[in-house]
Amino acid sequence: MDDSTLVFTSSLDVDSRMAFYDVMGSLAHVNMLKACHIIPAEDVDSIIQGLRAILKEIEDGTFQLDFKLEDIHTNIEFSLTERIGPAGGKLHPGRSRNDQVAVDFRMYLRDKALDAVRSIDGLVTSLLKIAEDNTDSIMPGFTHMQHAQPVTLSHHMLAYVFKFSRDADRFMDAFDRMNKCPLGAAALAGTTYPIDRFMTASALGFKEPTENSMDSVSDRDFVNELAFCATQTQLHLSSLCEELVYWSSQEFAFIEMDDKFTTGSSIMPQKKNPDIAELVRGKTGGVVGALMSMIVLTKGLPLTYNRDLQEDKRPVMDSMDTVIDCLEIMSKVMATTTFKKDRLMEVTSRGQINATDLADYLVTKGIPFREAHAIVGAAVRESIESGVNLEDMPLEKLRTFSDRIEDDVYKFIPVQSCVERRISYGGTSSSSVDMELSKAIEQLMQREEVLRQERQLIENCWKELIG
Repeated sequence: MDDSTLVFTSSLDVDSRMAFYDVMGSLAHVNMLKACHIIPAEDVDSIIQGLRAILKEIEDGTFQLDFKLEDIHTNIEFSLTERIGPAGGKLHPGRSRNDQVAVDFRMYLRDKALDAVRSIDGLVTSLLKIAEDNTDSIMPGFTHMQHAQPVTLSHHMLAYVFKFSRDADRFMDAFDRMNKCPLGAAALAGTTYPIDRFMTASALGFKEPTENSMDSVSDRDFVNELAFCATQTQLHLSSLCEELVYWSSQEFAFIEMDDKFTTGSSIMPQKKNPDIAELVRGKTGGVVGALMSMIVLTKGLPLTYNRDLQEDKRPVMDSMDTVIDCLEIMSKVMATTTFKKDRLMEVTSRGQINATDLADYLVTKGIPFREAHAIVGAAVRESIESGVNLEDMPLEKLRTFSDRIEDDVYKFIPVQSCVERRISYGGTSSSSVDMELSKAIEQLMQREEVLRQERQLIENCWKELIG
């Protein structure tokens, strides 16, 4: 090849990240070749010894890459042959670089998916602590960024807890779907060697082999799905960060971020900038872009392998790194942020935020809701013009809007009452929030146990292969 062709076609700068997994795949493959009597046992012993030496150098950071060789797979195979001689060339029967790449990438992303779940649960833990400490802290709930109805800070934080919990579940679902082993599919049609694909799948911690050899080497569903999972998680992070940016402003003054996770200004000494929240929000564009890249990349590719698929790694690798980094830093930000409870309550007391509750009160007096809505609208107008909150209006004034209003209205419209009366499942009352907290903690504990089991299974496979 011309040097320019070599440079243009090389993927080593990206797929070198999969070096560990390539060695693991080769160790599982050669053990299977030995068990199936495809290559001599003495050659297998030499190959295993050589691969373990290469693995140690990879882990130590001393493995030398030859950039004249186009990818990590070729680098490892050439290094093996240099170390042990012709026996190194006996490693490849029953597989192709096509299924080799596919299995390496699945193992790499399988670990990244578990890393993402661990990082999500770290943030969920921080959010749960805020929720547990603020079941009685009342704040405005917003729609259209306008005061809508009063809620507790606990309820607000739990909204994010359940969003991120779904993100973690999506990653676990994606993990489960990608956890099938394509090794042994060879180039596209399988192999004539009497291999045992179930043996290699088990050795690498997969639940089973992939079912179709053509699908095995061409499928990148697992990449697209993980790119989507990363995108959805990053979108939730971006929403949280958007609120933190607002809330940290002097106009809102709902929170104060810890000095360790903010920055100053080069010329304005008073500034305390929410830069981490802004950067997380800004990094969302790259994560979304990675998903778009993968969708366009895999659009219209004929079966089976096409060189286009060499470009599948960088977008999702970078995307996963970004999301995990953002989750890790945001768990620290949330764990150290101070919420100003008095300010939250002060702001909640403005803006006729209890108007819906007054309408609901009129419904209990037999007035149709649409009529009640209009009555309260007139009362709100008066409240704005007079500067007197609805709950502070004298009874005789309230009765000018409807003679159905009686003394008991003052049990309905204080903001604390507005919160506590929302007893529907999933609502903001203390009883409902207690159930939400219990549910969220239960989900977290269940995920942590599944995560522990999957990690342990994979680590046991690596220990078995490394010896």
